[in-house]
Amino acid sequence: MNKKVRKLRPSDYWRIGEHESWFQDMAAKGLHLKKMGMYFAHFVKGKPQKMRYRIDVSLKKKMTPEQIEMYADSGWDYVTGYQRFHVFSSPVELEVPELHTDPAEQSFTLKELDKKLVFNAGMVAVAIILMIGMLSAIWFLDGTPTFVLVEGMAIQQTIITIFIGYLAYISLQAAISIRALRKDLTAGKPIDHHAPWKRHYQLNSMIALVFTIVVGSSAILPFAQLVKGETKTLPESSLDLPIVRLADIEQNLALVRGESSYMRDGVDWDNRYTYNWSPLAPIQYESDENGVVPGKMWGDGSGEYSPSIYTRVYQLSIPAMADNLIADLIKRYRYEYSDDDFVESKHSDLDLLIVHDEDDFKEVFASKGKAVIYVRYYGYADINSVIENILDKIKLITE
Repeated sequence: MNKKVRKLRPSDYWRIGEHESWFQDMAAKGLHLKKMGMYFAHFVKGKPQKMRYRIDVSLKKKMTPEQIEMYADSGWDYVTGYQRFHVFSSPVELEVPELHTDPAEQSFTLKELDKKLVFNAGMVAVAIILMIGMLSAIWFLDGTPTFVLVEGMAIQQTIITIFIGYLAYISLQAAISIRALRKDLTAGKPIDHHAPWKRHYQLNSMIALVFTIVVGSSAILPFAQLVKGETKTLPESSLDLPIVRLADIEQNLALVRGESSYMRDGVDWDNRYTYNWSPLAPIQYESDENGVVPGKMWGDGSGEYSPSIYTRVYQLSIPAMADNLIADLIKRYRYEYSDDDFVESKHSDLDLLIVHDEDDFKEVFASKGKAVIYVRYYGYADINSVIENILDKIKLITE
């Protein structure tokens, strides 16, 4: 039994002369074409033979038996078809006439294909414009592109959009190439049946490998995030996690956990922590914690003193992203406050420290190396207490 061999196609399907030249070179090495797939050509290994291959274009995907028989009578055997391209072969020694002896007449066989490719290119161009618009909204609508990137929310969509953009480029290139080929044929210039194919083969192989790896990896990304991510009720006792705890800030033994206002899937969402993962931030924590000090009232008399704290923690793969991430976190959480309300302070143990302090509402944004921590605290504790606790926690993710 002859051995079957698959090889990546050298270039795009509309490069007729390059495909013909490639088939001929493969036959000279003993690999004889049997089938053409979307990305691979299927060969059968046999004796090396000098063959001529010609590609004919038809209006339909399947060539009629009458046409195949007519070409066979002229010495051309039907091999396979792909898209609207049909491959015929003939041994060189037979010296049979060309399938098309008049280039101008052959140009008419490409007329319908020309129209179809122009239509396809237009449709793909519209699709990619829509996708770019949607992706731009994800990246830039809130003005926080680094936050979006670090969270990993748009990585897969971006890669897919780039891939579809490449397909749009290919569609446009196909339409332009077939139009140029028709023009040459009309002018009496025949197809070059020995067109060089190696450069496009190497480029095509490299691009295919890159897209296979990148697009394949991006397809795994959402599943990896789903598997790695988890949300649990935050225990009242301290955990060895880089999360700033409310009890450490308050330093009040009378502090107790407040009643939960929202329970789902067995998780107290008023007192929870969530772990997430992304390629650019392999360690991410988000937590909420609420408490009550019985018998103590808010200064404005609005009710029982009930401090709360919200924390976001990131360990970045690229430390240089830290400053931009903090800037995006400020944009995301500043609400009605202005930029002037966020003041940069110097601290010997931190690369960047930005604070927002207004009576019982305090925010701290801090980074050191690849670690970024954001804390939003409601309560009467001093902001220095928040900063000191951040220093203790940030050590857990800087190494």
